[in-house]
Amino acid sequence: MSECIFCMIVNGEIPAKVVLDEDDVMAFDDVAPQAPVHTLIIPKHHYAHMADDVPPDTMLSLFSAVPKVAAIKGVAESGYRVIINNGHDAAQTVAHLHVHVLGGRPMAHGMVRFGSEE
Repeated sequence: MSECIFCMIVNGEIPAKVVLDEDDVMAFDDVAPQAPVHTLIIPKHHYAHMADDVPPDTMLSLFSAVPKVAAIKGVAESGYRVIINNGHDAAQTVAHLHVHVLGGRPMAHGMVRFGSEE
């Protein structure tokens, strides 16, 4: 996808602070971090979200990269949070499947906060 920002990062068209670069996945630091460590792991092939016929080996590569990234970023022992926002209601802002690895400080207990509580 030529207009996808993550595809442009994979293709080297947009610079990124790459943390891990493997055959079918890449990890790079988020440009708007929500924690001291905020790294994104993406498949190099474009998939909009988890229900986009993602091959099982690609999902395995994504999740196998998580502990590697945590070790590289120095949060493997202290702990880290792993999040996938999938679709509009989950606040997925880039339509390219990606895993967030967050850490570097104690996290709040609650997992989510909804935009409009009723």
